[in-house]
Amino acid sequence: MIDQIFNKLKGDKWIWIIVIVLSGWSLLAVYSSVGTLAYKEGKGTELYLFKHFSIVAVGLILMYLSHKLDYRYYAGISKMLMIVTIPLLLFTLIGGNKVNDASRWVTIPVINQTFQTSDLAKLALITFLARMLSRKQEDIKDVKKSFLPIMGAVCTVFILIAWANLSTALMLFGTCILLLLIGRISFKQIMIVSVCGAFLLILVMLIGPRRATYISRIEGFFKKEVVDKEVNFQEDKNYQANLAKMTIAGGEFFGKGAGNSVGRNLLPHPYSDFIFAIIVEEYGTLGGAVLLFLYLALMYRCIRIVTLSPRAFGAFLAAGLGFSLTIQALANMAVAVGLGPVTGVPLPLVSMGGTSILFTSVALGIILSVSRNIEELKDKEELVELPKQKRVVVGTI
Repeated sequence: MIDQIFNKLKGDKWIWIIVIVLSGWSLLAVYSSVGTLAYKEGKGTELYLFKHFSIVAVGLILMYLSHKLDYRYYAGISKMLMIVTIPLLLFTLIGGNKVNDASRWVTIPVINQTFQTSDLAKLALITFLARMLSRKQEDIKDVKKSFLPIMGAVCTVFILIAWANLSTALMLFGTCILLLLIGRISFKQIMIVSVCGAFLLILVMLIGPRRATYISRIEGFFKKEVVDKEVNFQEDKNYQANLAKMTIAGGEFFGKGAGNSVGRNLLPHPYSDFIFAIIVEEYGTLGGAVLLFLYLALMYRCIRIVTLSPRAFGAFLAAGLGFSLTIQALANMAVAVGLGPVTGVPLPLVSMGGTSILFTSVALGIILSVSRNIEELKDKEELVELPKQKRVVVGTI
């Protein structure tokens, strides 16, 4: 039965296995951590589990459909996505749903569901950048033909996302810099892009709508406060990070067991931003190490696809989307263990969420589409290399 299912799934089988394991783990972790949310809203935890299961299932379906489409079609799709994304980001800033001084979501008519536009923007920019880099390789050092269009796209999307969601914008910008390095953009030009990004970052932190929040989180990260029983966490600028570290410490090496978390009743957003802390508390340091290994293994499989891809566009796609997912995962974990300021970034494929899971699934589907193309080309080459007599026999069967 399992063999029949995997025979229908093309592309890197290890990526499929990693995604299935993370999705299953996500169901356990979310179900364990939504108790406080269910109590506040007067709903049963089973309702949240069913909703999350539905989103995960839809994500797997989108992943399957995305990997069935030849990845070369995404070059044209990326151009259309960019045309839609920039006006959509502008609309989000002006007329989006405002939560905590940030407009990150828009409400989809009819179904009345919120939609985080930065998730679409990440996918659009990375695929568009892969398209630009692959098509401009002959003129990659030309400022007018290559550098200016690329820098314009990166900086425009960066500032539109950063205005309301700085952490996501910074991770996307870092992914773009890595892509530019792989794409043979000159170091001098990359430095210019970095300087422009730094200028925009300072601009957002000085006059952006969430400047007080950004400054407070950075100050809280660098100014470590001693945590004891007398601390009033609500008055502590760094109380979220301190609670996360206390939750992780309670897990020790083997953990308290699934469903036995204590930190889920204290941490804000234990089902999304701080779900890694809940996982380590319940499954121990061993469980956290296994989760980290899965993300690193995913990145390794993406790098392997990059090295095997015969076409530049496929290599850039796998690299950009793979780096984006891994950087986001590492950022979420770093916040939980106190290695970075609080960001509010979900753990890919694990945290409870809607658009994050769906667009992550599409991104993985595109990576698998590149892998599927490599397998098909390899099969054709093996067929061509068969002795002439054997090829005649194969053709007559």
